[in-house]
Amino acid sequence: MIFLKLLKESFLFAFEALRQNKLRTILSLLGITIGIMTIIGVFSAVDTLRNNIQSSVEKLGSNTVYIQKWPWVGGPDFPWWKYISRPQPSLRDYGKLTERMQNAEGVAYVIGIGNRTIKYKNNSIEGAQLSAASHDYYKVWKFDFEGGRYFTDSESKSGRPLAIIGYSIAEGLFPNGDPIGKVITVLGRRVTIIGVFKEEGEDMLGISKDKTILIPLNFAKGVIKVEDERYGPQIAVKGRENISVIELESELKGTMRSVHRLIPQDDDDFSLNKTTVLTAQLDQLFGIIDIAGAIIGGFSILVGGFGIANIMFVSVKERTNIIGIQKSLGAKNYFIMLQFLIESVLLCLMGGFIGLLIVFVLAFVSKTFFDLTIVVDIGKIILTIALSTAIGLISGFIPAYNASRLDPVEAIRSK
Repeated sequence: MIFLKLLKESFLFAFEALRQNKLRTILSLLGITIGIMTIIGVFSAVDTLRNNIQSSVEKLGSNTVYIQKWPWVGGPDFPWWKYISRPQPSLRDYGKLTERMQNAEGVAYVIGIGNRTIKYKNNSIEGAQLSAASHDYYKVWKFDFEGGRYFTDSESKSGRPLAIIGYSIAEGLFPNGDPIGKVITVLGRRVTIIGVFKEEGEDMLGISKDKTILIPLNFAKGVIKVEDERYGPQIAVKGRENISVIELESELKGTMRSVHRLIPQDDDDFSLNKTTVLTAQLDQLFGIIDIAGAIIGGFSILVGGFGIANIMFVSVKERTNIIGIQKSLGAKNYFIMLQFLIESVLLCLMGGFIGLLIVFVLAFVSKTFFDLTIVVDIGKIILTIALSTAIGLISGFIPAYNASRLDPVEAIRSK
């Protein structure tokens, strides 16, 4: 009961100080508000960016390994001369892997033919991303269909002139009709549309099937040289459900070295790329951003802390005679000290909650007007409360200690 009464009195003192000295208090709280807003804002922005990129990376498959000429890891010391003479993944590699891999759920040979302008009667779509893949591509990459279906095994093997198109292409070419069964021209050949991918929207990495046209690899072989380097050939291998990506990578490395007949002293002439490489680099980058945001916000909080300490020193000075009366009536030193500490913490919490409220308002605005969801983690809210409390304790300790040590007679006589 004593603590609750003390808390109530401290809150009333803080409220009265805020009411009587509005400008002084608001200016002092500004540093805490800006500091908390900066730290939580940076952390929330980084979390949002991390989640969006992570969801994009997950599309590539957490249990999928991509065999390519170039590694995904770059940097200023990137030894490009080691990789430039490497061969592109070939159809022979793909065939051997399909025969030998024991831990693979699916093996697919995939090429990106590039951007094309696709027309149907009076409608046209620019920048359509034309790709070709072997049949098992549906096992490697998860497809959701708005309508239609995937290629059958016989259609893929025979190289039938068929295509699956993205949602944006279907909307652009067939705004008022069903695209299934319609014929469009791809690579100078007439192909029949058998499916439409479900709308995805473009993510942070630009990965989306909305403007994709997918054709069977064996159909593309009859028109272009699918092993040409300009098409970026790659072999995507997805592991079985109970197989870790490390086990899959180990088997792939041994199989590829065997297929390429490399002796133990030879370096690999292929790259095994997986999403963990990207996530590790992203975590390192986001860690640096987190530290930078914490430093910037820390300086703002430091300035705010000095402002709170200044308020508390002034508050002690203004209420010196009241402190003397309290002590003459039997108030202990800890009671006086705790009273000012609680007042300091309440002021800091007020600034912290204002900063957090601004972040929530900005998150609401970005969602409403820009369709961008800002992630405000519950952990960051707890961090706000903890930071504000710590700043209040640190900033108010010396003023509170000085108040508790005042001589009651001298304090009563002061004006």
